[in-house]
Amino acid sequence: MGRNYGLLSAIFFVYFIAWSFSFSLYPIWLSQGVGLNGEQVGIVFSVNALTALVIMPWYGYIQDKLGLKKGLLYFIAIAMILLGPFVNLIYEPFLKSHFYLAVFIGGAFFSLIFLAGVGALESYIDKQSRIVQFEFGKARMWGSLGWAFASYFAGLSFNITPSLNYWLTSIAAVCFLVLLKFVKVTTDDVQLNSSPSLLENKRILSFFKVPGLWRLSTFVVGVTCIYAVFDQQFAIYFTTFFEDRNTGREYYGYLMSAQVVFEALFMFLGVKWVNRLGIKRALLCSGVLMAIRIFLSGIVADSYSISLLKLLHAVELPLMIIAIFKYINMHFEARYSAMIYMIGFQFTTQFMASILAIVAGVLYDQIGYAQTYRYLGFLVTLFLIISYFTLAHDKPKKSCD
Repeated sequence: MGRNYGLLSAIFFVYFIAWSFSFSLYPIWLSQGVGLNGEQVGIVFSVNALTALVIMPWYGYIQDKLGLKKGLLYFIAIAMILLGPFVNLIYEPFLKSHFYLAVFIGGAFFSLIFLAGVGALESYIDKQSRIVQFEFGKARMWGSLGWAFASYFAGLSFNITPSLNYWLTSIAAVCFLVLLKFVKVTTDDVQLNSSPSLLENKRILSFFKVPGLWRLSTFVVGVTCIYAVFDQQFAIYFTTFFEDRNTGREYYGYLMSAQVVFEALFMFLGVKWVNRLGIKRALLCSGVLMAIRIFLSGIVADSYSISLLKLLHAVELPLMIIAIFKYINMHFEARYSAMIYMIGFQFTTQFMASILAIVAGVLYDQIGYAQTYRYLGFLVTLFLIISYFTLAHDKPKKSCD
């Protein structure tokens, strides 16, 4: 367990450093760095989600075919190295002069690296965890620490030069590539490599008929997806609680860092929580916390309260991620795990986010963030009630007798 667990934890750490530098202040960069309005930012997020959902099934298929081979991750690493030059030389200038062209090119690039790439990385490490026998949540914890490390400095570097963070992403990507080279690929992963050729045999549509997939998708669409849309432009809303934008950005970076440190701790403890609560209850609890944070974000009126609500993310995310993987492993065949995660969870989230992001952006401009958040909170609560009845119950543990 030791060698690969350590390397994969370090890979999570470095990958999330790169992701945090690029995305922790991404909505602020679009709004205050590039000068886009709420609707335009919504369009950017919508197209990002659309391109991600096109790529996700292919990533899931490719990773299931590769098993524990690292070819797809090498591709992601090289693309990530090129992100700094891409954003500074192509993406930012084109957002100002050729908006829609930039949006589609940028959506493809960010999806290949992060929005779809994270699912490929997480499913790969989940496979490794079952072969090498370590808890996925303990490795994923290091990703949270990586995000915290980068977000602590993201606000400061943004105030130096808004696009500096994307150069820092490229530097972190070089470290990711070096670490990946030393990960050992085992040869006894026959079952994990035996996934049917879903895309090759034109059976992708039949995949959506896998028994029980709709149960998971109901929760994903109504809870995790709406929460993702809420969180997209939350950073912009947060800075409105401060008189000076620079101060708001710096404090958001510090808050993100603190939040993700707590997130890493709860990711470590989350395995025990999920095992004690049960998988279905853990998913529902994560949804309840999401609904509370969304609704109350539209109620509070001071920086201290909104900061405390932001910290709820440190509890809800570990519960949700660990419970999602355990739910998939409990209710679906192991050989389909990457496809279930990429399509049933990641794909569905991005698909619905692509529809709702523009709607949310328009609402932000028309009725404000606070009122929009109250509506989203009610909607999540409704889907939580539905999910209580639709999510599959945990299977009883087999007796050792």
